[in-house]
Amino acid sequence: MKVPKHPTLIKRMRDARIKKLTPQCPPLAASLVSGSRGGWQLTLKDRGKTRTVYVPKDLKEEVKASIREHRRIKKLLQEITQLELARIQSHATQTRRRGKRP
Repeated sequence: MKVPKHPTLIKRMRDARIKKLTPQCPPLAASLVSGSRGGWQLTLKDRGKTRTVYVPKDLKEEVKASIREHRRIKKLLQEITQLELARIQSHATQTRRRGKRP
């Protein structure tokens, strides 16, 4: 993602990403792996420990969608963080250009 230098453009990009944060389905921070007998297992961290949960075949697609949703939201949060950091850093530069002290 290319971050613009002007604070107004940064804010516009940040606000657009914030609007996209609304989840389309429940996000799930986990990985789906194929089990030893062809079944599916969900691997996730629970209180600092790795936990594995069996996923019934009829829920596989729903679980995949929830994992994709978590990844989408995580990516958006990273982009929002980059944009907000750039906005904060550009604030001092813009203030100096106007002749005011930061």
